[in-house]
Amino acid sequence: MNPFRRIPRSLLPRQLGRAPQFLPPPSITPPTSLLLSRQYSASISAITNATSSSTSAYKRTSKPKKPKLTTTIVRNPKAKGARLTNTKRVELTLNGMPYAFDNIFLRDACACAHCVDPLTQQKLFQTSDIPQDIRPLAAETLDDGALRITWDPETDIPVANPRRTNHTSLYNAEFLLRYSNHRHIVRHRFNDRAVVLWDRELMGEDVVWLDWEEYFSADDSGLYKALKALSVYGLLFLKNVPSEESSVEKIAQRIGPLKSTFYGKTWDVKSLPESKNIAYTSLNLGLHMDLLYLDSPPGLQFLHCLKNTVTGGESYFADSFRAATAVRMSSHPLWNSLLTYPVPYHYHNDGHHYHHVRPVVVLDDTDYRTNKRIAHVNYSPPFQAVFEDAPGDPLFPGRFRLFGRALEMFADSVGDPKAQFNITLKEGVCAIFANRRVLHARREFDPKNGERWLRGAYVDTDAYLSKFRVLGERLRGVGSGDYEYVRDV
Repeated sequence: MNPFRRIPRSLLPRQLGRAPQFLPPPSITPPTSLLLSRQYSASISAITNATSSSTSAYKRTSKPKKPKLTTTIVRNPKAKGARLTNTKRVELTLNGMPYAFDNIFLRDACACAHCVDPLTQQKLFQTSDIPQDIRPLAAETLDDGALRITWDPETDIPVANPRRTNHTSLYNAEFLLRYSNHRHIVRHRFNDRAVVLWDRELMGEDVVWLDWEEYFSADDSGLYKALKALSVYGLLFLKNVPSEESSVEKIAQRIGPLKSTFYGKTWDVKSLPESKNIAYTSLNLGLHMDLLYLDSPPGLQFLHCLKNTVTGGESYFADSFRAATAVRMSSHPLWNSLLTYPVPYHYHNDGHHYHHVRPVVVLDDTDYRTNKRIAHVNYSPPFQAVFEDAPGDPLFPGRFRLFGRALEMFADSVGDPKAQFNITLKEGVCAIFANRRVLHARREFDPKNGERWLRGAYVDTDAYLSKFRVLGERLRGVGSGDYEYVRDV
């Protein structure tokens, strides 16, 4: 039985004229890194292997105990004494499994004071300085499972070892386990964060609200809760925010430096006469992401409501990862079109001309699975430019129309009212959301019977990930990751 046929109807696109074909290639298996929302998890348990009941994303689930690490050097029987001259690797056993670490990799990873400056934590040599024939003079394991290597001075790095002494490197057990496979490497960098695909019903139940005081708590627990919410859902709200123009700047800088654009470090969203941007009007503004015409669009967006007394102007949000996953589970050709077809975005107005081309869906290259997780989505119809995929090419109609079908399926999914979380931002509320995942929009309002004033700011994804890793290492343990809501990895 084809497991793709078990997709719940609520995940499937509507009004496409005909039912989608669930005929992916035999090698295609469902992505297991995405945790679907509660109402979907039971019906597709065969796909996700999510056997536990879906409750709040922050409920701690049982985790296996960290295995005890022991290392044992597998010596070359041809070696004389401790001199390992006939090998380019150091072979050892981790938790009963054999692994081999290349000599050049181990020498390059040495973190002693001669190789890495203790103050700046920067390397004092280049990888290209390491001789290709570098080899250990001796290798041994310690009682705590660490590996100690003494390098042959005849083949060691001249820059790091100018006196040709016996240079010693020490690698603790955690380091060896971390770099024993790709999966451990990804998890150590917090690059294996789980996500929950949400719709209106789920977000209505699980929406995260934080108080201003909690967000700025001295122990950073409130901030860490906010960062986890952005990781899982891509959306949260702060309440009781002071009605000051500088508040949004303080909120954003709690995570990282402000991203400055041609709008400035912060900017106002008001209805202005003869505005050069539809966001600064009272018109309906459909679902979109900001600044996709830049080479590096912002990762997080902050919208603080300073005043809202108008009729209408409701904000609403949608999960683009959920829509992309629906296409992924429905049709391999359509999914591949979202991954590859170039979509141009531009802003050519008011003395500016920005332009960039990118596909709708980008996968995470660091993922260790065959079916890689979604890194981010690019979707912003108001700022889409004319397609540039060689219309004169005889093969263009086929590519273009296939992409059109894929985009229609995606748009139909995010456009479903049941997929949208609606909220009227009131004074003292700040919305924080992942700009590369969560689509945001605003309904039309009447500017004559009141005032609607939001103040916004951006922060880059790198700054968010840096803060998330730092707090994760401090609050959850160095290198442990934060996987209390991962059930199938």
